[in-house]
Amino acid sequence: MPLVSKRDASRTSSPEDEDEASAPPPDEHTRLLPNRIDSTRAPLLSPDDPAVSPYNLWSIRLLRYLTIFFTLVTFVWWVIVLVSVFATPPGFHTRGSIFSSYGFSSLALANMLFTLIFFIVPSKSVRVLVGVMSFGLLIDMIILVSVEKTRYEEGWVGIVSVVWALLMGLWTLFTDRTVKWGKEEEEQRLTGRAESRHTVAEWLSIMLSTLAYSVMIAAVVLMTGTIILRAVDAGLAPPGNLYWVDGGNYRLHVYCNGNKTNAMGAMVTTVLFEAGDDPVEHGLWQFAGNAIENGTIQRYCFADRPGVAWSDTSPSPLSAGFAVDALSEALAEAGETGPWVLASAGIGSLYSRVFSARHGHDVAGMLLIDPLHETLLGPLASARVGFFLWLRGILSPLGLDRLSGAIFRGRGSQDRVYGRSAGQSGKFIFAKLQESLVLNSFTRRDVEGSRQIQEKSTPLVVVSSGQHIKGDANWEEKQRDLTTLTDALKSWDIVDDAPPQVWQTEAGRNAIEKRLRQLVKN
Repeated sequence: MPLVSKRDASRTSSPEDEDEASAPPPDEHTRLLPNRIDSTRAPLLSPDDPAVSPYNLWSIRLLRYLTIFFTLVTFVWWVIVLVSVFATPPGFHTRGSIFSSYGFSSLALANMLFTLIFFIVPSKSVRVLVGVMSFGLLIDMIILVSVEKTRYEEGWVGIVSVVWALLMGLWTLFTDRTVKWGKEEEEQRLTGRAESRHTVAEWLSIMLSTLAYSVMIAAVVLMTGTIILRAVDAGLAPPGNLYWVDGGNYRLHVYCNGNKTNAMGAMVTTVLFEAGDDPVEHGLWQFAGNAIENGTIQRYCFADRPGVAWSDTSPSPLSAGFAVDALSEALAEAGETGPWVLASAGIGSLYSRVFSARHGHDVAGMLLIDPLHETLLGPLASARVGFFLWLRGILSPLGLDRLSGAIFRGRGSQDRVYGRSAGQSGKFIFAKLQESLVLNSFTRRDVEGSRQIQEKSTPLVVVSSGQHIKGDANWEEKQRDLTTLTDALKSWDIVDDAPPQVWQTEAGRNAIEKRLRQLVKN
């Protein structure tokens, strides 16, 4: 038998050395806990042992860090969109409702918070629900991008918001499925089998996460229905034209009817209508059309204020002075130069007064229909009113009232754009919130300033609501004060039993038509 030297003997490897040499290189399992070969020789752990955790894997820990990072990014975006409701940062102006972007941002933030809270407890029900939610967000994205009007109104802010919400939904799917894999891997390695049972705490987490995502799916379904209505309403063409204002930031809708000149070739006086709380199209438009038919007036125009009917929303803040500047610019773009008789109702009288003060040489008269006095703006600008407008705004993407009106009451596009349901749209609510936020500050300053520079020779008529005056003595006093805006008061008519929308009664229509006829022919 050949002799083996000591040196050769030292080179002879043992079975243990051979096992070590054939073992795979260290991976994320072996860096933290014993490898699989060693674990088969070591006692198996209990499934309840804290060491049995998917956090043993560096990939799961990295996944959680990335989820935290995406949650922070989502929160920052949500804050920026929230701030845009009250003061528009440069570049963040949307020409539709900012509440739509806020809705998608809130959905993405809630999703990421739930992902972090229930990170360690994967659930099949959650994956199914998130998949359904992501599909709904995909439908929303497709509609918003494919329909020209919704794409225009949402702008890049709205598109980014819905795309980000969709991506975060897909991230939740990937995260939950990866954590499930990591959990099974560690249970198999450390306990000998993948655990199919759940603790009471895990069952509670699964129930809460399932409930949370069920609510989110309901929200997505409602938002999808509202977006579909918006896409349908996009087919309703405006009666007039849209003109760019404020350096091309947004457009205003202007509509005029009647001939600019009479039979002698002279310029006729045009009545410029300004609505109160509702769009001009909702009531005054029909009145104006009848006034032309019966010969009371020869021509009229009206422009929707920013965010109302077909007009785009403007950046915040928006005071009466800003709105009048935009109106003046739109009328100039439309080639409308007057002369004007300003006919306005309610809160719209504030805008007409500012317009009259700034274009006194073009104004042939003013007719104020139950006008709002500047000293009565406080209640309309209160924090309570602003909060409820904001609350209505953040709920507006769900379209609870608009969807029920369309499904159960047969409300059509006309109702939603400028009719009975116009006040339910996020765009209109945002416009009213903008108005309320500065009503008792910037707007009041604009109106009070206009009183000082108002041409005193401008003919003036005030038509007041009898119901309003009978029910509020202070209102009568303020109506009387408004008759002193100029030194050329033609009449102050109080229409008995007429509501603030005086034109809704026959006596009110007759009174307004009579005074318009006098002002136009003055």
